[in-house]
Amino acid sequence: MARAAQKTSEAKPSGKLPNTPTATKDELLAFYREMVLIRRFEERAGQLYGMGLIGGFCHLYIGQEAVAVGVQASVKQGHDKIITGYRDHGHMLAAGMDPKEVMAELTGRSGGSSKGKGGSMHMFDVPTGFYGGHGIVGAQVALGTGLAFAGKYRGDDSVAFIYFGDGAANQGQVYESFNMAQLWKLPAIYIIENNQYAMGTSIERSSSTTELAHRGASFGIPGELVDGMDVLAVKDAVARAVARARAGEGPFILEVKTYRYRGHSMSDPAKYRTKEEVDEVKKTRDPIDHVKALMEAAKVTEDEIKAIDNEIKAIVAEAVQFAQESPEPDPSELYTDVYLEAAQ
Repeated sequence: MARAAQKTSEAKPSGKLPNTPTATKDELLAFYREMVLIRRFEERAGQLYGMGLIGGFCHLYIGQEAVAVGVQASVKQGHDKIITGYRDHGHMLAAGMDPKEVMAELTGRSGGSSKGKGGSMHMFDVPTGFYGGHGIVGAQVALGTGLAFAGKYRGDDSVAFIYFGDGAANQGQVYESFNMAQLWKLPAIYIIENNQYAMGTSIERSSSTTELAHRGASFGIPGELVDGMDVLAVKDAVARAVARARAGEGPFILEVKTYRYRGHSMSDPAKYRTKEEVDEVKKTRDPIDHVKALMEAAKVTEDEIKAIDNEIKAIVAEAVQFAQESPEPDPSELYTDVYLEAAQ
């Protein structure tokens, strides 16, 4: 039976920093900047939702920033493919999408990346390799496996990064995808963002086996458990999985143990867990605080940190202003982007 290649610290409350790979000062500054951008962007998105400026569903990524940022360190932008579920804003920003276009899309404006027609859960940006958030639970796993197949068929050395959660890990199409990926040795990295509560039910109550890194064992797909609150641990594990995929060795499963601070969506009061539990994780395992501690050890000054904080504050404010000033889509847009005229 295939076993997890390696286990690292889990995302449980702990007063100690876990052992992590090393990083340069410049790398730490870059990781901090990207994670703070996601955190501040999502906080503002939550505010806009409360003001009625964002409609429909809105799933925030607050607390999980280290996952998308750590994964992106191994992505060849515009060459590799990224696909995810509906908790997707953090993935978009990490992939390099313009925060202004993302915020405009959230508010349903024509300046959005999908012309205001995709909203929170369904925006795309092919130039950065982002193939969308997807609202149907687990659907992106089959689609992402198709992206991996396309890369292998074309022989272009691309890798598909396929995100899904602990809830989607119980969907049937996930295992059909695993079977095909291993059968054809597809360059697919399956990233299970295990935030431990799915839509509101703990993994212990919803899954007969909770070691999700082993879910590919019957297909011969190796897996690894990773501390998703540690951006360097994520970066290190993903780099090894990607090297394996680019070498033609097939798919890999990464169970990234993380934790979301907010409810499943903006309409979820999250009564299924205690405030004390959430506060303990925030206090002892926050991914941004962890990077700040590493930055302090690397002699990053307070002025350097403040400069990044101020830059991000300005970027998010500009994104909000752009969204509010961008017009709503013209009604004629209902009939565009429905069919694609392909060359014969």
